[in-house]
Amino acid sequence: MKKIGLVGGISWVSTLDYYKFINEGVNARLGGLNAAECMIYSLNFGDIQAKSWIHSFDLLLNACKHLKDIGADGLVLCANTAHLFADELQNALKLPIIHIGTETAKAIQKEGFTKAGLIGTKFTMEMDFYKNKLEDYGIEALIPAKQETRDYIQQTVKDELGVGIINPITKTSYISVIDELILRGAECIILGCTEIPLLISQKDIAVPVFDTTKIHCEAIVDYIVS
Repeated sequence: MKKIGLVGGISWVSTLDYYKFINEGVNARLGGLNAAECMIYSLNFGDIQAKSWIHSFDLLLNACKHLKDIGADGLVLCANTAHLFADELQNALKLPIIHIGTETAKAIQKEGFTKAGLIGTKFTMEMDFYKNKLEDYGIEALIPAKQETRDYIQQTVKDELGVGIINPITKTSYISVIDELILRGAECIILGCTEIPLLISQKDIAVPVFDTTKIHCEAIVDYIVS
């Protein structure tokens, strides 16, 4: 098996899911008592929030360097937003980074969809680093039209989901946002933040839902056992 290095803590809540899904996946493939050989560098999310994501390259680079130094064959950024720097980190470290946007695009393309509603942090929704990966696979990303809606999602991801708070009112609001995206032509919905699947699942939405955490973990398992 390949050794995988996980940059977690962004947030720790979803890093728990990464550890669980990766080890379950490896065990399902190999059986017995087999599990992933992995290392986790868990960042203090407060440090990233203090600097803001767009100024956090050095924090991510330091974490990735530590994982490389202790033997990681490949790296994982356990947050969609962290992939703002994925290509730059991969070039700097000369180690493969399993890209959550690319793996999500592959999964959507496989199902034949070309227009996807995307909800996540404001960085993931508004910047090009994620949408460009979708475009590479012929997929158009639709995001909430109003700035106040995108700001609301950002705020609730950070202040609620990022610390494990599940608020039924927030869930209802998210579903309304998703319904609007469907009315605008979204054929499927990308849960483009690793915390959002804690709140929203397929049973809540009328069109196919792509859980980026699970998609990412499946690709990581493929890499580990390849």
